[in-house]
Order: sequence, then C-alpha cells, then structure tokens
Amino acid sequence: MEELAKQAGELDTAVNEAAAKLKITQKRQQLDELTADMAQPDFWANNQKATQVSKESASLLAQVEPWENLQSQLKYITELIDEKDASLKSDLSQQLKKLAGSFDELKKELRFSGPHDNHDVILSIYAGAGGTDAQDWAQMLMRMYVRWAESQDIAVKTIDQSAGEEAGIKSATFELTGGSYLYGKLQGEHGVHRLVRLSPFNADHLRQTSFAKVEVLPLIDKPGELEVDEKDLKIDVFRAGGHGGQSVNTTDSAVRVTHLPTGLSVSIQNERSQLKNKETALSILRSKLVQLQTEQHAKDLSQLKGPNQSAEWGNQIRSYVLHPYKQVKDNRTGYESTEVEKVLDGNLDLLIEAWSERL
Repeated sequence: MEELAKQAGELDTAVNEAAAKLKITQKRQQLDELTADMAQPDFWANNQKATQVSKESASLLAQVEPWENLQSQLKYITELIDEKDASLKSDLSQQLKKLAGSFDELKKELRFSGPHDNHDVILSIYAGAGGTDAQDWAQMLMRMYVRWAESQDIAVKTIDQSAGEEAGIKSATFELTGGSYLYGKLQGEHGVHRLVRLSPFNADHLRQTSFAKVEVLPLIDKPGELEVDEKDLKIDVFRAGGHGGQSVNTTDSAVRVTHLPTGLSVSIQNERSQLKNKETALSILRSKLVQLQTEQHAKDLSQLKGPNQSAEWGNQIRSYVLHPYKQVKDNRTGYESTEVEKVLDGNLDLLIEAWSERL
C-alpha cells in the first residue's frame, strides 16, 4: 500500500499544481458569485444581463467541474489507501490508474493560456471560389461544426445565414457557447478550407475544387473587455432582406456597424428588433477587433491597420479530398487521415488536438 500511497501523493500534487495554473479556485469563486446572482428573485428583470450571466456561468462550470470531480475522487481514494486494507489494493490501483488517465486528458487544458482561450466563439463560414459547389461546401462545413458542437454538448445559436441561389449557403454566422476553452480549441479552424470532389452540380460530373473561409472569433459580449470609441463607429439601419414572412421586409430592423479606422463592418438582420440586431453586431465587431488586435500584436485599437483581405483567401490551411482518393490533410500540423466522411460528420477532436499540441 506504500507504493499506492506514493503514487496517489504524486498525482495529487500534479493535479493541484495544474489546477492552480488554470486558476480553478478563483473560477469557482466567480461561479459561486454568479450562482448567487442567478438565485435573486429579480434576476430575469434585465433579460440581456441575465442571459450574459447564464452563459458565463455555464462556461465557468464546464471549466471548473471536471477538476473538482477529479480532486474529490482522488481525495476519497487517498483516504481508502490510508486505511491500509490489503483486500482493496487491486481495486484501488485500478481506480488510481483511471484517475491518472483522466488527469492526462484534463491537463491538455494547460495549453490554452491565451487571454481569450476560455471565451465562447463566434464562428462564420463564407463560400469562396467555386460557385454552387463552393456554396454547398460552405454548408457541409457548417454541418461539420454543428455536429462537433452537439457531440461536445455545446449550444449552437444561428446569428445570420444567407442561402445560396441553387444549393448550400453563401455565408453563415453562429454562436457556440457552454464548452470549456472553446476559442482555444477552435482557433486553429480559422482560415481557408479546400474541398476536392466529383461535382454533383456539374453535368459531366467532373472533378471540382471549392474553397470556403472559416472565421473563428472569441466572443466578446462584455463592452468592458474592449473599449471602442463611439466616434469611431458608423451605424446604418436598413430594411431586412429575405424571402418574406411577417414584418421581414416592412421594417428597418437590419443594422450595419462599421469601425471607421479599420473599415471592419458587421451587418445583422436576424432579429426583428433593431436594438437586438445592433447589440449582436457590436458584439461581433468587438470580437473581430480583438482578433485583429491579436494578429497584429497591437497594444491598442489606434494601432490597427485593418484586415488584409487578400491574405484571407491565400493558401488553404486544410484540404479535404474525396476524389480521386480520400484524405484530410492539415497543411500546418501535417496531420493526415483517410476518414474524410468521419471528419465531415463532426469528428474533429484529433485535428483540434494536433493543432493545440503545437501551441
């Protein structure tokens, strides 16, 4: 039992050190404060604030709970080891190995030390070169990310979507919330994705190469996280487009917010409420500015030069080949797989892990 006690002690030390680096104790305090706020009778009086607090609470819980469960189980096993009951030795050894395996998985979170890695995500997909095939490819990517999110118990909310003329989508933007270190995990998906296949839209069924751009932004839904001077903003209100429906084309509810110094622009028309569309557009704009600030290593917004649009559509970060052979290859990590259909069905964990290992 002495050897088991030593192993348990070493694991306990390693777990506590990792939890300290991830500030699990501080996050638990934040979570308890939010939980107390949510228990107040008038919590939902301010719906916008309540929704934000609920999202933040869910995100913190996803980060804190696995570590607290691990620490609790390890404490229980340590107490049993201290009882020195030889009949439990084999069972306790197996349980300790299982906890060590759980720790190996959890400590991967130590890679996500960026200032926004624990944020939720705004994910946008834009069809690129390739016409109808590209629009269909954009929809395939949207399905891939939605399926991955569902497998991780991550909430998906569509913010905006533009349908293609014949098939697929021109663009789509949705919000992913509730997972741990979501931006840290998904930031490697940011870039141009290339598909090679036999075109289902080509009369001769020829091989077609299509492109779509995926944009991954940390969700900055607290104005205090990034101060933007109102003088730098231009806000335009216009009539929402679409295929009809009650009030869709009869009210000026769509909103476009432009950040004048960088030229960044966000248009939202998903909600009938002009105020809600404005709030969503501002949240996405802040997220875009934070991303741009990170990419350009700028200390403040005045140093930003605006996005380099031509670079965004440069070399693809990943290729998905369905013909003449099957292969997914990430050009940055070198990760390859022949299970293209599984990847397109949302099995992204190995690709995400390959990216995070290089951080």
